[in-house]
Amino acid sequence: MATREATIEFILDQLAGLPVRARQMFGEYALYCDEKVVALVCDDRLYVKMTKAGKEYVGENYREGRAYAGAKPSMSIGGDLIEDREWFSGLIALTADALPAPKVKKRRIKKVQT
Repeated sequence: MATREATIEFILDQLAGLPVRARQMFGEYALYCDEKVVALVCDDRLYVKMTKAGKEYVGENYREGRAYAGAKPSMSIGGDLIEDREWFSGLIALTADALPAPKVKKRRIKKVQT
């Protein structure tokens, strides 16, 4: 089951004070903050990347889960916590701060054969 557009719109609305965006990938979504992937939204469930700061912030308010088979373990955050805009924004901001900057991809130059 793919994530409904209404779900991602609600999540983005809750995070309106942060530099966030969502990108659709295979019917699901990656959630970016400061151009870092901080979470995945799969089957209408939010999976936030695990960081030490994030786990301390959340405490026991999450279940460990995987967004898809073969994915790294993430924090599965329930809808009641997502509804708390201030708390949810804090988690996403902390997670983004704890993650390394994305690597700059070098463009490959095609060699022209003559």
